[in-house]
Amino acid sequence: MGFDRLPLKWLFSGTEDLLLSAVADAPGDVVEQAREYGILRNVLDGTPAAVAVLDDRLRYRYVNAAMARMSGVPPSAFHGRTMAEVLPGVRRSEETLRMVLDDGRPRTLSVTGTTPAPSPFRHRQWSAVYHRLEDDGRVFGLCGIAVEVSGLRQQLDDVEKAHQRLALLDTAATRVGTTLCFEKTCAELAEFVVPSLADKASVCTLEEESGDAPPPTPGVVRLRIRASAGGPDIDRRLGPVGRAGDYFDVPRDSPTRKCLDTGRPWMGNLITDDVLLKVVRTQFNLEVFRAAEVHSLLIVPLPTKGHPVGVVHLSRAGDSAPFTDEDVIVAQDLAARAAVAIDNARQYSLEHAMALELQRALLSEPRSSHPDIELACRYLPAGSRALVGGDWCDSITLPSGLTLQVMGDVMGHGFTAAVAMSQYRSLLRTLAVSGAPVERILEEADHRVASIGVERVATCLLALIDPGAGTCTIASAGHPPPVLLHRRAHADLVPVPAGPPLGTDLGGHEAVTVPLPPGEVLLLYTDGLVEQRRMDIDASLRRLTDLAPDVDGPLEDVLDTVLARLVHGPTEDDATLLAARLRGA
Repeated sequence: MGFDRLPLKWLFSGTEDLLLSAVADAPGDVVEQAREYGILRNVLDGTPAAVAVLDDRLRYRYVNAAMARMSGVPPSAFHGRTMAEVLPGVRRSEETLRMVLDDGRPRTLSVTGTTPAPSPFRHRQWSAVYHRLEDDGRVFGLCGIAVEVSGLRQQLDDVEKAHQRLALLDTAATRVGTTLCFEKTCAELAEFVVPSLADKASVCTLEEESGDAPPPTPGVVRLRIRASAGGPDIDRRLGPVGRAGDYFDVPRDSPTRKCLDTGRPWMGNLITDDVLLKVVRTQFNLEVFRAAEVHSLLIVPLPTKGHPVGVVHLSRAGDSAPFTDEDVIVAQDLAARAAVAIDNARQYSLEHAMALELQRALLSEPRSSHPDIELACRYLPAGSRALVGGDWCDSITLPSGLTLQVMGDVMGHGFTAAVAMSQYRSLLRTLAVSGAPVERILEEADHRVASIGVERVATCLLALIDPGAGTCTIASAGHPPPVLLHRRAHADLVPVPAGPPLGTDLGGHEAVTVPLPPGEVLLLYTDGLVEQRRMDIDASLRRLTDLAPDVDGPLEDVLDTVLARLVHGPTEDDATLLAARLRGA
């Protein structure tokens, strides 16, 4: 019996001793070949690569020890069975194997899936090459050799996910925090995470004071839902639960409170009713969430330097998969970045509201108590801001019967500028009643402001109107000169020496007195009316004197004409105008 006629099962089953005993009575060269094949069998069993022999119907005839270890299935379970029967969780192209059987060309293919063997990898993958086996022109099967590449595949997947996470964060940087509006910033975050991270998202912030509800009980934290986003189906099914503007109290045993206290996210996948009830707070809300098929929740803090400013509630429902550890990482990164924008917007909104209330109180429209003087004023905030700046105007009736018109502009904007403006306004009112000349009022104000340490300097213009004499005495602390609008349809800048701004303690202010005939208009203004970034200030002032509006009508109409001709769109700085006119005899 020749070795080349040995049954295939002898070659790929049994041991070297079995092979030698099977050919014990054969010629010496056959025995030697059997010994060589026995060595080959030992090599196959010892290699770390998985080796398998399949017949022409793709049934296993042999698997080595590495294949058994890799699959978690003993070699005997493979014999005479296909891969689909032995390893149903593994995917391999049967069509490619039949192509190897047909044309004899070796082919490499990727095999993926799961096996009963424990593995540290989330997804398993092997790279396998298959060769056709034939003898004297007769094809009797395939030999496959495979090595596991799961580690490399997982590394590539991790790198790809890292790139995707960075891309998501880069996109978030351009879509979340586009304004300093607190409510809009929260809405941008909620809308950004749907549907990429959740089916439903709510952004909730800590509520220190609630004007629409009594304070929470001790030990309970109050949150207000600032924004909510979701697909139309889940929004419809959740209905009134979790609407923007609603508030809710968070007890100590709530997962939301745990998230706030620890600063770490909380994940509840396939959450039970008792745990979900602690999050949604009422039995009614629980029933609504269950009807909407919400099955998993992720609560992520919005971290700031001191403590979280709030949380983001993320929900998944219906056929959506539960949250993964990767989802938690992405949500944390997004929340950390968004929290900075939200906290900045919150601080700005608070400061903006305080400044708004302060300036509304201080920038009340001047009313002349002198029967011979008409007044009108107008305030135009810069850009989209509303009444938050350092401009102010005032009209002070003095015991002497004269009237002092005041126009000022504190450097900067916001709450600090508004506070400084209130200090300047109060100081000038106090000094004005002394009856001192306007230049002395400015010098005394300059010295006092520097002494008390007001942080922001201001420009200021004082115009003391004497109705009886028909004159106006003017002094400037670095402020743009006033304009006289004449009845003969022309206008002139009043040549007032520009002394140093208030707060410098330099002094040296001077005054000029000019005629103010009845019917002519004295126009005081701040630099926001005339200054333009790409225009020389002299050219800007010429635009003002070239207006020549009709001054015989109401003063409000005069101001409307000035603004209509000089201001086109948002201004670069606040603009305040004050017009005064002596009534005719």
